[in-house]
Amino acid sequence: MEPLVDCIIEDPRWEALSLGPLAERAVGAALRHLGLPQTGFTFCLMGCDDARIAALNADFRGKPQPTNVLSWPSEERAPEEPGAEPDRPAPGLPDQPEELGDIAIAYDTCLREAAEAGKSATDHVTHLIVHGFLHLLGYDHLHDTDAELMEKHEVVILATLGVDDPY
Repeated sequence: MEPLVDCIIEDPRWEALSLGPLAERAVGAALRHLGLPQTGFTFCLMGCDDARIAALNADFRGKPQPTNVLSWPSEERAPEEPGAEPDRPAPGLPDQPEELGDIAIAYDTCLREAAEAGKSATDHVTHLIVHGFLHLLGYDHLHDTDAELMEKHEVVILATLGVDDPY
């Protein structure tokens, strides 16, 4: 059976935060909250540094500066109507899980933001993984109603993990 999270560590500082297990826990909570099975899905999570994410942000979004997290859904899952729930993806088979996409997360920016907000690095990174994972499932924050829906889900998912409301 394929792991839910294919974790690629480009920056070894992520090892101290146990990025892979942290992501498995965060995404497991998101799947439970959304009523999706814990198996049949996979995605790639890359733990990188600010230089790498700045290059990715420039290449894919035309913004040549670091950001905390980027995500690339494997397919467009966003609903047509702002504020609507995206259709839930169907799980694949145990040996052929549904590929949801890719997420990159930047160590430097995440730890700086956590320190500035007085949050633990683990809690902040957990929030950003949940946030990025919801993007893979078709959630977004382009419109106020989309942002409200996405944030509502994030707050509930994080609460199940013992993480305070990040908003």
